[in-house]
Amino acid sequence: MMSRSYTNLLDLASGNFPVMGREKKRLPRVMTVPGVISELDDDQANSVTSDVPSSVVLDRVIIVANQLPVKAKRRPDNKGWSFSWDDDSLLLQLKDGLPEDMEVLYVGSLRVDVDSSEQDDVSQLLLDRFKCVPAFLPADILSKFYHGFCKQHLWPLFHYMLPFSASHGGRFDRSLWEAYVAANKIFSQRVIEILNPEDDYVWIHDYHLMVLPTFLRRRFNRLRMGFFLHSPFPSSEIYRTLPVREEILKALLNSDLIGFHTFDYARHFLSCCSRMLGLEYQSKRGYIGMEYYGRTVGIKIMPVGIHMGQIESILGLADKEWRVGELKQQFEGKTVLLGVDDMDVFKGVNLKLLAMEQMLMQHPKWRGKAVLVQIANPARGRGKDIEEIQDEIHTSCKRINENFSQPGYEPIVFVDRPVTVSERAVYYTIAECVVVTAVRDGMNLTPYEYIVCRQGVSGSESSSEFNGPKKSMLVVSEFIGCSPSLSGAIRVNPWNIDATAEAMHEAISMADSEKQLRHEKHYRYVSTHDVAYWSRSFFQDMERTCKDHFRRRCWGIGLSFGFRVVALDPNFRKLSIDAIVSAYSRSRNRAILLDYDGTVMPQTSINKTPSQEVLSIINMLCGDIKNVVFVVSGRGRESLGKWFSPCQKLGIAAEHGYFMRWPAEESWETCGQSNDSGWIQIAEPVMKLYTESTDGSYIEHKESALVWHHRDADPGFGSSQAKEMLDHLESVLANEPVAVKSGQFIVEVKPQGVSKGVVAEKILSAMAENGKQADFILCIGDDRSDEDMFEIIGNAMNSGVLSSSTSVFACTVGQKPSKAKYYLDDTSDVINMLDALAEASDSPSETTLFSLTDEAGS
Repeated sequence: MMSRSYTNLLDLASGNFPVMGREKKRLPRVMTVPGVISELDDDQANSVTSDVPSSVVLDRVIIVANQLPVKAKRRPDNKGWSFSWDDDSLLLQLKDGLPEDMEVLYVGSLRVDVDSSEQDDVSQLLLDRFKCVPAFLPADILSKFYHGFCKQHLWPLFHYMLPFSASHGGRFDRSLWEAYVAANKIFSQRVIEILNPEDDYVWIHDYHLMVLPTFLRRRFNRLRMGFFLHSPFPSSEIYRTLPVREEILKALLNSDLIGFHTFDYARHFLSCCSRMLGLEYQSKRGYIGMEYYGRTVGIKIMPVGIHMGQIESILGLADKEWRVGELKQQFEGKTVLLGVDDMDVFKGVNLKLLAMEQMLMQHPKWRGKAVLVQIANPARGRGKDIEEIQDEIHTSCKRINENFSQPGYEPIVFVDRPVTVSERAVYYTIAECVVVTAVRDGMNLTPYEYIVCRQGVSGSESSSEFNGPKKSMLVVSEFIGCSPSLSGAIRVNPWNIDATAEAMHEAISMADSEKQLRHEKHYRYVSTHDVAYWSRSFFQDMERTCKDHFRRRCWGIGLSFGFRVVALDPNFRKLSIDAIVSAYSRSRNRAILLDYDGTVMPQTSINKTPSQEVLSIINMLCGDIKNVVFVVSGRGRESLGKWFSPCQKLGIAAEHGYFMRWPAEESWETCGQSNDSGWIQIAEPVMKLYTESTDGSYIEHKESALVWHHRDADPGFGSSQAKEMLDHLESVLANEPVAVKSGQFIVEVKPQGVSKGVVAEKILSAMAENGKQADFILCIGDDRSDEDMFEIIGNAMNSGVLSSSTSVFACTVGQKPSKAKYYLDDTSDVINMLDALAEASDSPSETTLFSLTDEAGS
């Protein structure tokens, strides 16, 4: 049943979306142990989290992909359907790497069109017999979703094809995006029908379902969910051209673990997150992760493998169905190079043909001997591009055969028909070399299959045909996912026809002993890094990434594809105004420490002068003789002193505490460990050097510090330069009394012993020494520098500066990971809270606020 939250999300994502169609009957939840799960009522169904422990004990994994791993066909009597497992499906094969006692369910679409009157029966049949849940997409949505957005926008873009014109790549069509969102929503509904969020894992596959994580995370905040992309992920320069680029990135980040075949693909994704969302990744003990609103999103790099058992069983079938001897006789005396590719614009088939032509021209000795057998699998997509590449390939084949054919010899054998897996395996067995010249491909398992087929199965006829040492050779494009794993292959740039031709010549001319060594190396890798190894590794990382899910408190915030989950410590909660006012009223000695920017002044405000409302509230707080009030800021003393001149009883700590002005005093105190500023003559030239070479960066001169800003520089280059500068400054300032620190888009050099934490410690110590030990502390801030204050206050009880009965309210602004135990949403919440405290304050009296300066100066 369509929930209200989903309808709103879809409406927001698409603007104006039509009604989805008739309501489907809800499938029963699948149980792994006896028990009953009651249907949720509407209020429960719309909840985004659940604190109720599940009755299901065993873990399950729900595999979600565009297509189910089943084959479907009409019964001969045309009454109903018959189904069988698709043994070639990766989704089915990956079960081998999952725990034996883990139940696996599948959600996906069928390759056939099932009439709406049969859909409920088909759903129940697939669930009962195959543990599959089909997602039936209406015809109009299916066409726009798969052939439209997936194949016209995502597939070309992820393979580096830009839509330069309406006739080349097409223009972005928002209705196709809306269909993509709608299709993902339908998939989410089918997942939710069988999902037990407390116990199940969800593993989503490929680019068809990249926004599905948002739909599921919006409903279940603590769901354990992974995503694996089987296609390339393009560089940020390419990906940034996609009009819905941020929506897709944010949706993917609602997963717990995101997997890629190669480091290049992962690096491109991380670069996009950095450039578009401002997120940085960290590598810790071999694991890559990104902090995203308190959640750590893991990044997994693991190329998929093949199913060894299936390939070996196919070789057994090949002996029966298509004997090796027949093909061997056909190509007797010939050296066979083999290509097996989909009919796709990115597979580089014509580049391979041109390279073969060039090899025959440059090395005439291979004329009459070398044969390129090119198997072309049927095209998965459709359109003018496919037709053009087919025409181009056929033209090249015809020309090459006309120029180089001899009686009983054609250099190109083009197999343009469906080829069974058994027949393909036989071609692998007799081929001296496999050539893959794809200009871009996510993985491509053809070389892996070839290596296993050349190894053969012990005792089979295909192996007996090739007694003796096993050998194989590979010429592979450097732009395919499996290339980094095949260190013994000859890697080529497929666009360089001459180099590819020479690589093909080298491969078939190489000594047998060298071919044998390369084959052995490849076979060791392929046989150990199979599909079970891949799925086991991914699932183990998903378990590790999700292990703390139920220990943390989670909130869902944001609308549409801006939705994300904030995961925080269970003790972290919103500050209650009633609770703090109550503690405030009971206390006798209060310390109130306020950050300025982002706390009482919005970060987005252009005019940074405090409002009359803020000044009035602070004056009322300062007027209560029980209060010691400080503004603790990174800003300079001149601006803070001018802005808060009406608040004479306010204490000010400027430049993170390097300068302090105590309440009711006019003079500023310098608090650094040393007044020596000779370090500036060393640090400033270094910063200028990096500023000149980093466009968009600048130096901020403070009285006590130098700050290098790179917020407006290129994100990748700016970050790299900041790390280099940090090392450089630490080296040249090693013997100077300064600290070099990096922050958010800054590198700062400041005197040692200066921080907001030191300010807090000094204020609390002065109060205690004056016989006014604080029994109430309010400390509010919004950024990393304020965390020092929170930490000092937290440790003050252990050091004896505070008593165990002190009411401590350390509060950060915004829901984010923090050492504070409380949060307020924004500056308006802060001002409302301070206003409530001001209302509860004693009226200003003639009594002068006790002075801390004597104690501080003594």
